[in-house]
Amino acid sequence: MADDTFKARFEALTDHAPFPWQIGLYEEWFAKGEFPSSCSMPTGLGKTSIIAIWLIALVSKPDKVPRRLVYVVNRRTVVDQTTDEVEKLRKNLQAAGLIEALGRRCSIPLRADESPLAISTLRGHFADNREWSADPSRPAVICGTVDMIGSRLLFSGYRAGFKAKPLYAGFLGQDALLVHDEAHLEPAFQQLLTTIEREQREGERTGELPWPKLRVMELSATSRRNGHSQDIEKPFGLTEAEQSPPAVLPDPPTEPIHHVWRRQKAKKVIHLHGNEDDQKLADELGELALRHDDSGRAVLLFARTVKDVEKIVKKLPKESTEQLTGTLRGMERDGLVKKAIFQRFLPESNRDKNIAPADGTVYLVCTSAGEVGVNISADHMVCDLSTFESMIQRFGRVNRFGDRDDTRVDVVHPKEFGKKDKSGRFKADDLDQRRLKTLELLKHVKQLDGDVSPAALEKLDPAARLAAFAPLPTVLPATDILFDAWALTTIREKLPGRPPVDPYLHGISGWQPPETHVAWREEVEVITGELLERYSPEDLEELLDEYPLKPHELLRDRSDRVFDHLQKIAAEHPEAPVWLVDSRDRIAVTTLEKLSRGGKVAISHMTVLLPPCVGGLTPKGTLDSEAMRRRSKSVDAANDERTAGDDAGVMYDVADEWYEDKEQKIHRRRRLWDDDPQFDAKSEGMRLVCPPIDTKPDADEHDTDEPTGRRYWHWYTQPRSADDDLTKTFTRPVRWGHHTHDVTANVTLIVERLGLPDDLRRALIVAAMLHDLGKKREIWQRSIGNPNPIDWHAKSGKNWKQRNICPDYRHEFGSLLDVQRDAAEWRQLTPEMQDVVLHLIAAHHGRGRPHFPQEEAFDPDGERRSAAALVIEVPRRFARLQRKYGRWGIAYLESLLRAADWAASASPSALGEDQT
Repeated sequence: MADDTFKARFEALTDHAPFPWQIGLYEEWFAKGEFPSSCSMPTGLGKTSIIAIWLIALVSKPDKVPRRLVYVVNRRTVVDQTTDEVEKLRKNLQAAGLIEALGRRCSIPLRADESPLAISTLRGHFADNREWSADPSRPAVICGTVDMIGSRLLFSGYRAGFKAKPLYAGFLGQDALLVHDEAHLEPAFQQLLTTIEREQREGERTGELPWPKLRVMELSATSRRNGHSQDIEKPFGLTEAEQSPPAVLPDPPTEPIHHVWRRQKAKKVIHLHGNEDDQKLADELGELALRHDDSGRAVLLFARTVKDVEKIVKKLPKESTEQLTGTLRGMERDGLVKKAIFQRFLPESNRDKNIAPADGTVYLVCTSAGEVGVNISADHMVCDLSTFESMIQRFGRVNRFGDRDDTRVDVVHPKEFGKKDKSGRFKADDLDQRRLKTLELLKHVKQLDGDVSPAALEKLDPAARLAAFAPLPTVLPATDILFDAWALTTIREKLPGRPPVDPYLHGISGWQPPETHVAWREEVEVITGELLERYSPEDLEELLDEYPLKPHELLRDRSDRVFDHLQKIAAEHPEAPVWLVDSRDRIAVTTLEKLSRGGKVAISHMTVLLPPCVGGLTPKGTLDSEAMRRRSKSVDAANDERTAGDDAGVMYDVADEWYEDKEQKIHRRRRLWDDDPQFDAKSEGMRLVCPPIDTKPDADEHDTDEPTGRRYWHWYTQPRSADDDLTKTFTRPVRWGHHTHDVTANVTLIVERLGLPDDLRRALIVAAMLHDLGKKREIWQRSIGNPNPIDWHAKSGKNWKQRNICPDYRHEFGSLLDVQRDAAEWRQLTPEMQDVVLHLIAAHHGRGRPHFPQEEAFDPDGERRSAAALVIEVPRRFARLQRKYGRWGIAYLESLLRAADWAASASPSALGEDQT
């Protein structure tokens, strides 16, 4: 008998009754606080509902279910379907009777309009936000790509400053259920996850910790597992009843299982077409699509290459065609979903109520980016031939819900596979051999009845299906030595034995060429010449740490294609500056001409940061060397602070187009020039990220009455959206005692909600009380612009002028000295908990993992001898605690204090200003 409470809550959350498999997954696994290692589910049957199942289980079994669900999607995902699903769940928490129970899990007080369920997703106003990590006890859904989540799990978060890297690793790697969607597409990452899970459970030998360790669940419509090996747990899947639809389906459907049957048996008939000339493939695909031109239907096309997609688009009617590729910049990618043509492919329940879907025949032309992570359903499909698991994904995007009985699928395949050798014979590589095996399977289907419904494909021989999958990449083994090296996050320089993480996330394969990211930033063309000489590479890295690149700013393409475009742009702008950013966020400043001489290898797995003045972006958001620009915002200031292209309305630098709300009215961050007539209004309620950039530092040396024009560039963020650690600034001055009180109060609530043992509770509270003692130095107070440097403050105000005084001094280091010298609370702890306190203080701004850099290891008011002894002990302490709590465990423990500190800095309490 199904749990009626579960069914009622599920329906209230999702607006539909649960399928039998969803009831089974809850009752057999989640309700017991257990999770299958693998879940094999045909496409179109609501895999993302696992989030709803987790939410219900979290409320019913709060002591057994992890409080964070991390949903990982393939890097090719273009449209973030999961965001829509999670938003709907969050809106329905009250109706499902979950909101009060979830609210009781939170530590940090919520704002009046704030949900107890935190969300961080790929795109939109939830993208890359901090709400999920500001309160470690708050239930949260974090959705990201393999790159975003995987790099953070390995202490190497892409575009996350070194200070934040351990925080992400700790919160993603502990007290979390990680669901890897479409796991068959990333076998290397799936193996890495299994290795991390096993390392935490067995390799680290920490025993049971006071919080749950990482749990991993593989989720796929086309699993590479066969489930027959005794060493492999059989994947959870559809119930026997769901896998046995009747010959005649109930019409209309009246029960949840009827919908499963309709989707399983959704009629779609395949037609195969041989292609003799690969150069004519795009033409043939376009011609087949145009056969539907008078049908008034939605036609979906797939091609394996961007080049073919571009050719196809040119053959189809411009006014009724959209293209979807992984090479679109994030902002334009977000906008694609709002297009009337794209809305036509969405199920009615997912459409924007404010946008009328396009009428008549419409076309959506995709690369593999349209195969995953998007809930679209076309009436007909035309595509080239890929490997079998890819074809299954494509078939799942046509007549997805079984609403039609006339769906046609046209597949164009090569008549000969491979390339001709010197003898004139075709020689197929491993990938082409897999495509050939896919064709053989499809020909077998065609000889039967041409049915490519999920139920029909499931009947094919499992071994033959697996043999037609894309070849496995070379999977590099992640070892304990590598985990140790990646965990040394304070060391930003290249470290022997610490390779980049990308090959461990994706494996190595000859058919997956390296990729490069591209973005445009004004600072690249502003910080040049003599001004650039005042900035070291480390200074520039600090700027990007505090004002990082966001998903909406970036486009991604194959490195060879990016390089070809950059070469052409360099021919027009050879001396234009460019910043080259590697995977550990180190920056090299060069020129386009020099970069173009380095070859495509120089930009592989890198981010190329261009000045807006060189152009290179189309209105659709793709890189194109023909899209040159003659004007730059930094030269021709417009009233609108967006960077516009020559007559095309192209925005290049979109760093500030990141908003808190769907309506895009509240900026999360802004860069403002001092001559902006709306400066005060635009910066209201925001805090400085860094000291203003003085673009004319020599102006004061010239005795002249002439105005200098714009000079200072101010970078602001909303406090609750800050990417930096908020260590120095707020919208108003905050006294030391006020801030310490807030952090201590936050920590006290957090450790209570998490149910930590008494010794750890006390250690965390003592660490909170003492963490900022090192700010009680006159030199530090003067550096934040404090006009009375013996009136101790923790944060400067918006109008305090920060000064570059003794910039290498780290207040955490000073705090360590003060604690060991004067803190009675610390002395009362056991030696083990004293270690914990000292490490938490050392690490609360990213140092102490494992050390303090030499230039930072001093106290301007202290003795060198004491500092020298402390320097030696910091890495030893880190090693001891990492052995005890594990790599992810000690990062998690550090992050509890860091989260409390960040939350207190972002939202100081209303205590009186005399609080000291």
